[in-house]
Amino acid sequence: MDIKQTAGRVIEDIARVIVGKDEVIELCLVAMLCEGHILLEDVPGIGKTTLAKAIARSIGCSFRRIQFTPDLLPSDVTGILYYNQKEQDFEFRPGPIMSQVVLADEINRATPRTQSALLEAMQERQVTVDVETMALPRPFLVLATQNPIELEGTFPLPEAQIDRFLMRIALGYPSKEDENAILLRYERQDPLARLEPVTEADELLAMQEQVRSVLVEESVREYMVDVVRATREHEAVELGVSPRGTLALYRTAQALAAVRGRGFVIPDDVKYLAPPVLTHRIIISPQTRLRGRRPEEVMAEIVGTVPVPVES
Repeated sequence: MDIKQTAGRVIEDIARVIVGKDEVIELCLVAMLCEGHILLEDVPGIGKTTLAKAIARSIGCSFRRIQFTPDLLPSDVTGILYYNQKEQDFEFRPGPIMSQVVLADEINRATPRTQSALLEAMQERQVTVDVETMALPRPFLVLATQNPIELEGTFPLPEAQIDRFLMRIALGYPSKEDENAILLRYERQDPLARLEPVTEADELLAMQEQVRSVLVEESVREYMVDVVRATREHEAVELGVSPRGTLALYRTAQALAAVRGRGFVIPDDVKYLAPPVLTHRIIISPQTRLRGRRPEEVMAEIVGTVPVPVES
């Protein structure tokens, strides 16, 4: 199976709806190939919901959106067991989490209990309601969003929970040219309505298995470990990346290499992926925050100081 060709079709298809964000689309595809989940942090109106819908349509998967609010219950996410009087038995009514692509909108507006229900489902790929345990469909991707500016009435995700997301991505505002292209593209009709699947779930599952065979040479593997260990030793970092982050960097590098048509990982893959995969896993020190430095700046500095392996 040619992963590069299939990935190219998916990226091109989604780019008909999401203008000028090919890198973000590529990262979302990488996350799906790794069976990981994405935290989208950005202001409203950037296109987070449209991105999630476009991904689901392009890969031929089911889609549900969950609007997180303070009164949302865990059962509103996972589903409930109810007594069917006609059948004289308990039946499971699935919640929106039982979809292949799930948009968890404004996840930080729900209580920690409801957040935990979603994050447990993400980690275990199953939900347990009373004594019933149901496996989630595959492929399974959660795109959770939160507004980094508006903090009133929110329940910030604990660091341990944020670590469960494979990547944290910001879409950012479009350029002047892209914003003009958006106006032209949406002038007469929503392009999302015309989007057709270019692959299917079974093909995506096969690709997930295939990316695990991408070669990671010893020097590149050691480079990944050095980057992660540098986050634990940097003076501006209070808590560095855990081994879960190391594994995430390894898996995403394999997937990115496959998406770009290579059967092996190169150091540039690691440098490219370190910011979205590792930045949300570090906690900078209070002194660093007081100086006005952001985790993204610290992460870039760390990656820049680790020696890159060269071909012999």
